Amino acid sequence: MISNKPELDRYIQRDAAALLYDNAIAGIVISLITSTFLVFAFNNPLTDSFQQMWWWGISTLLVFRLADVFIWKVKRQSTDFNGEKSISRFTTGVNLTAVMWAIYAVYIITHDSTIELTTTLIIIAALAGGSATILAAHKYTAMFYAFILLAPASIGLLLSEQYALQLLGVLGFFYSIVMLITSKKASEFTLNTLLLKNENKVLIHHMEEQVEQRTQKIYELSNLDPLTQLFNRAAFLNQLKFLITTSNKPFALLFVDLDGFKKINDSIGHEAGDQILRRTADRLKQCSLNMQLLCRWGGDEFLIVLTETNEASAVEKSRQIITILSEHHKTENSILSVGATIGIALYPEHATSEERLIQLADIAMYYQKKLSRSTVGVFSEQMEKLHSHELHLKSGLTKAIEKKQLRLVFQPIIRSENYEVAAFEALIRWQFDDENIPPDEFICIAEQYGLIHEIGAWVLKNACWQASQWDLEQKMAVCVNVSVIQLQEESFINVVEDALSSSFLPAELLHIEITESVFASNVNMIASQIKCLQAKGIKVSIDDFGTGYSSLSALQDLAVDMVKIDRSFVNKIDSNGDAIISAVMHIASSFDLLVIAEGVETEIQVQKLLKLGVHYFQGYYYSKPIEVEDIPSYLSKASMPLKQISKAK
Repeated sequence: MISNKPELDRYIQRDAAALLYDNAIAGIVISLITSTFLVFAFNNPLTDSFQQMWWWGISTLLVFRLADVFIWKVKRQSTDFNGEKSISRFTTGVNLTAVMWAIYAVYIITHDSTIELTTTLIIIAALAGGSATILAAHKYTAMFYAFILLAPASIGLLLSEQYALQLLGVLGFFYSIVMLITSKKASEFTLNTLLLKNENKVLIHHMEEQVEQRTQKIYELSNLDPLTQLFNRAAFLNQLKFLITTSNKPFALLFVDLDGFKKINDSIGHEAGDQILRRTADRLKQCSLNMQLLCRWGGDEFLIVLTETNEASAVEKSRQIITILSEHHKTENSILSVGATIGIALYPEHATSEERLIQLADIAMYYQKKLSRSTVGVFSEQMEKLHSHELHLKSGLTKAIEKKQLRLVFQPIIRSENYEVAAFEALIRWQFDDENIPPDEFICIAEQYGLIHEIGAWVLKNACWQASQWDLEQKMAVCVNVSVIQLQEESFINVVEDALSSSFLPAELLHIEITESVFASNVNMIASQIKCLQAKGIKVSIDDFGTGYSSLSALQDLAVDMVKIDRSFVNKIDSNGDAIISAVMHIASSFDLLVIAEGVETEIQVQKLLKLGVHYFQGYYYSKPIEVEDIPSYLSKASMPLKQISKAK
């Protein structure tokens, strides 16, 4: 059974209208010929006036019907016509024609009993018989037409005083009943045929629609990103490959990466993140970009191809895109904003394959983001060299622990009140391919590629173990730098506990140093981790304090034990550095924090830092980082006066 009955009815009505109109011309022409014959073939002064008036009336009606047929045929061929309205218009004309014939027959019966009457009845009976087939596409019209043509005239004959006419009336009335039944059956057969035909048509149409819908769904699943409705990777790669193989004209490939998206996604939720991605896609669509050459590459990354362009115009267009993408996103509860960094690779200048172009644009974006976010960078060979070197270091870092390439050195921290060694800071060193790789070069790589957790755990474990081995009358603390990424890991506290338990180092002899970048992170989460560490007796300090992230409210929330003044301020202590250090001392005093000055290299710096009230010193003036085996020797010299320590180095 077809569930879509309105659609089925619409198809049946259209076919019924087509049958009625296709047979209409013959019926109209026959009616016009017979009406003309009856009016002008007989000469009866009693009826001439009526007949002529009737002829003009029915002729006008038939002409209008004929015009309607021609109009319908033209409209049917050029438009999706309305079957119901067409049938209504057609049946109105037919029923009026039937009424006109009934009026004529009744009038002739009451005014004529000659051969003209007999001829009229024969013609009307013939018209009624023919209507059963011609009007079969509309049951009620077919029945009405056959009955109205014969029944009124037959009743009129029954009322006649002449016996012969009465017999003719009986015959005509029974014939009208037979024609009524015949018209009904013929119409039902025709409509049933149309029903069966259109049930199959609707069924096939529905099957075609389902196939089309499934085809579209398959296309979307295989070619479109479900969230943004942009091309996915596979579809975009196919389009890019097609462009390269069919066009020799230059183009630019833009690698777009959103700035600040991860923070929104992590802090507000994935629903807000998805909304940002959808709006970003909509904004890219509005940038007059070719939809076939625009895709969501993955996460918060998008790829764009600018055809027939050079470097200058590609950079200018990229800046416009960044401006558009950086506009605020209004949500129900807040106003969110993200930026965008774009890397550009040019075809064929930089590469001639789709994979290589994407790789180079990605490299350009990556290094531009490191240099300055929300800006544009064009690929260069220097970038690729740096990238290759970085990947080389990353590959080496994955096996650095296994190959025992990492080691720790320790730099003393001096107590300003008596110049005694208060603690040692553990600093990591990496010897790779017979080269010492600086920590500021490989730590960021470890953070980026997720290696920092393993390396950080190794540093903690070995630093604690080394500190536990120092055979000193007074145990000294060991300070270990911890990445914010480590601190945000839920298992970090377990890592610290494991390092302490395996080394048997008392918790109060472990100091954790975290960089000031924690102020840009989830402060509540970081504060919770710090409280857990402090509850175990571990002290926590902020490294590189004053370099730009800190705020008084965040500092109060974190409740650390110490702050370490960045070496850049110590180096400028003769200019404006002392003012900043003085301000830090006031802040530290307000929060009851101890202060360490790092990067101390001269006697003058020591004296000025003493006047400012700094509690601890660290720097080359006292010692460079010391190898593990040299610590006892250093400590033996540390018992000498301060100036002797300096000379003994």
